[in-house]
Amino acid sequence: MSEDLSVSAQKVQSTLAKLGLSAKIRELPDSTRTAVEAAQAIGCEVAQIAKSLVFRTKQSHKPVLVIASGVNRVNEKKIAGLVGEAIERPDADFVREVTGFAIGGIPPVGHTMPLETLLDEDLWQYSQIWAAGGTPRAIFELTPDELGRVTGGQRINIK
Repeated sequence: MSEDLSVSAQKVQSTLAKLGLSAKIRELPDSTRTAVEAAQAIGCEVAQIAKSLVFRTKQSHKPVLVIASGVNRVNEKKIAGLVGEAIERPDADFVREVTGFAIGGIPPVGHTMPLETLLDEDLWQYSQIWAAGGTPRAIFELTPDELGRVTGGQRINIK
C-alpha cells in the first residue's frame, strides 16, 4: 500500500516507521486541508483532528509548531509567553522551508529541521486522533500519547 503513496506521504510513512509507529498513511479522494474537511472525510469529530500550525517568533525568526485540536484556536499571547517572544503567522515559503511540506498537509513529524513543538492538551480527551500525512489529502491515525512520544512536544493549554 505505501508504495502507492505520493512522495510527501511516503516520506511521512517512512518517518513514522523509523519512530516505531505502525500508523498507516491514507491518501483520500477528498481534501483534508482543514480540520473540518479532514473530519468529514474520515468520519470523526473535528476535535479529533490534530492540526499542525507553524508560527515564527518575531525577533529571532525561530519556527514553532503548535499541534492543536481541530476545534481550538491558538492563543498567540500564551504561546509567545511560553517561547519567550511574540509570534506571527509566517508565509507559505517559510513553512515549506522549515517543515518540507505545504500548508494544509503538515505532519507532526518528518520536518526539514527540528521544531519546538507544543501540543494541545485537549487532544488527550480522545483515545484516537488524526494528523496530516504530508499532503492536503493524506492523514493517519494515532493516539495522543503516541503523538507526544514521536514529537517530543510539550503538552500545554493552547487556548
